[in-house]
Amino acid sequence: MTLSYDDVIAKYEPVLGLEVHVELNTNSKMFCGCSTVFGAEPNTQTCPVCLALPGALPVVNEKAIESTIKIGLALNCSIAPFSRFARKNYFYPDMPKNFQISQYDEPICVDGYVDVEIETDEGPKKFRVEVERVHMEEDTGKSLHVGGATGRIHGAEYSLLDYNRAGIPLVEIVTKIVPGTGKYAPEVAKAYVAELRDILRALGVSDVKMEQGSLRCDANVSLRLIGAEKLGTRSETKNVNSLRSVERAVRGEMIRHAELLNAGGRVVQETRHFQEDTGLTRSGRSKEQAEDYRYFPEPDLVPVAPDAAWIEQLRATLPERPSIRRKRLQEAWAVPDKEMSAMINADVLDIVEATVLLGSDPTKARSWWLGEISRIANDKDVAIADLAITPHDVAAIVALVNAGELTDKLARQVVEGVIAGEGKPSEVVAKRGIKVVNDDGALMAAIEKVCAEQAETAEKVRAGHLPAAGALIGAVMKETKGQADAAKVRSLLLSHLGQNEG
Repeated sequence: MTLSYDDVIAKYEPVLGLEVHVELNTNSKMFCGCSTVFGAEPNTQTCPVCLALPGALPVVNEKAIESTIKIGLALNCSIAPFSRFARKNYFYPDMPKNFQISQYDEPICVDGYVDVEIETDEGPKKFRVEVERVHMEEDTGKSLHVGGATGRIHGAEYSLLDYNRAGIPLVEIVTKIVPGTGKYAPEVAKAYVAELRDILRALGVSDVKMEQGSLRCDANVSLRLIGAEKLGTRSETKNVNSLRSVERAVRGEMIRHAELLNAGGRVVQETRHFQEDTGLTRSGRSKEQAEDYRYFPEPDLVPVAPDAAWIEQLRATLPERPSIRRKRLQEAWAVPDKEMSAMINADVLDIVEATVLLGSDPTKARSWWLGEISRIANDKDVAIADLAITPHDVAAIVALVNAGELTDKLARQVVEGVIAGEGKPSEVVAKRGIKVVNDDGALMAAIEKVCAEQAETAEKVRAGHLPAAGALIGAVMKETKGQADAAKVRSLLLSHLGQNEG
């Protein structure tokens, strides 16, 4: 029997635990000098160190340590005066060394928190997500399983390995268990990852592109009966790579767990994989037995002992906290909550702010990015930021409209032209011959022609039936190829027919 989400939360309390992996945007890898640029030909960004050839020794990337400390400070963590790397031993084909250099019992950042705010039935509500640790490690390579229907190893004909990603600096941010979220657990999980993404982007330490894997979330979910003390058995959904998917994965796992428990079954502790097409998860591998990674201190690396004065210097460089910035901009622009949420969800807040800083009115800047430009992005199925239009372009278009050189309708043509690669707004205007027909004589000639052609409609307007003017205005706009100002056409038309708006 399929349970509804309401059935689940009426009986069970969800408990979350979230692990977020972040690829840092350093120029070189964590322990060698190889490039970290995304998308290079397979195995072209490797060396003896990241391929683990005999005798090759790692050297710590100082910039990666600096970025990790910044992350810890931004997450309200304490920075450890002494931390060290360890070897996490396990075999997997994309691990050239058969161990991963990570941090175990002595991470660099501990005991932080992130506050997130979501909309609830009772209005906005804050939840605190406590951070247990932030530690450094190296990423693995990438396996490509060829053949079969799933793209995974089961059923594949053969597998290929790309070690370009092996050794990329990786930071893992691990929360403590997050109880008390109730029915809002999926929304809290999504909001937490979104807030982390915004913080990391503001710090400039990662491009946080979830679709490219530079930010990935492992979502741990368990259920316990409401009022019970003992935690339920958890499942871990691995490498969820979008905010929407984080929410869907948590919700789906809550329902799956509840169905098992209600049927008298038990939840198996395991890793699972989220399926975008169905919103469900499928089993990966069991983790019922504690895995012995045989951690021991990395003998080829010295401990990390950041100077206290350096930590304070880094603290002084931290940018404005994203949540504070959002509230500041919302107040400055007088934006309703709903529209602010729309900008955040569409990931255009930075772009809108850049447009406003170039002199555009906040309302008009927001309208263009969330309106016509968003529509085109949806049609092309790409992110707004990936379109070939910039804040400078939009600010120029707004300025042309304000100057009366473009109507909103003509401006949409200019936006389309810019995105199509036809040049800057002024170049699109020139190439397409776009201009507003403002000459009263030309407009009156078009109005008189239309009134003569639609004499019956014109007589209705003369008799005081103003709604009939819409058809005439539309005909004039067509006559002027859409290049007239509709408001001015209406004013001239009504005056010509002896009427006025009052």
